[in-house]
Amino acid sequence: MTLRRHFLLTVTLGLTLGCAGAKPTVPAPAEPGALERVALVHGGAGPWAVAGYRMGDYALQQLGLPRGSFKLEVVHHSPAKVQYTCVADGAAAATGASLGKLNLSLETTPSPEDVATTFRNRDTGQSLTLRPSASFVQRFRDVPREKLGEAGRAVLTLPDAEVFETVTP
Repeated sequence: MTLRRHFLLTVTLGLTLGCAGAKPTVPAPAEPGALERVALVHGGAGPWAVAGYRMGDYALQQLGLPRGSFKLEVVHHSPAKVQYTCVADGAAAATGASLGKLNLSLETTPSPEDVATTFRNRDTGQSLTLRPSASFVQRFRDVPREKLGEAGRAVLTLPDAEVFETVTP
């Protein structure tokens, strides 16, 4: 077998198996264009917006919904402070939820400890609430403006558990 044929077979087999529903332990977050998608919606790709993107992408996988689905409802809970509300824009970038489609909303909470985003499949009622992990909050709280892009790129490469966690009811 030629090297080229071996490479094509490996790539084809890898793509086929990857599409067969096998979920890696740590999802590959470095989707091509992810930072650009966040920046398009948010105006930049800082750590909190990228965390929202990661949360939204994960939620779509868990709920079995495609990006842009009208079946998805996203409710972001946070204080009315830019650092925390950035998560909502990231979630919108990942999921396609929007104010105009009436499937994205913000509920103001008094404390940063209450930051969480609920993703719900309107058809099935299945929902998932995610919040930034304690290690994420500690590492990325109050990142200086000139380091936001660098921090956002770092968040894109972290394992899920270092970015967010599931809130159990």
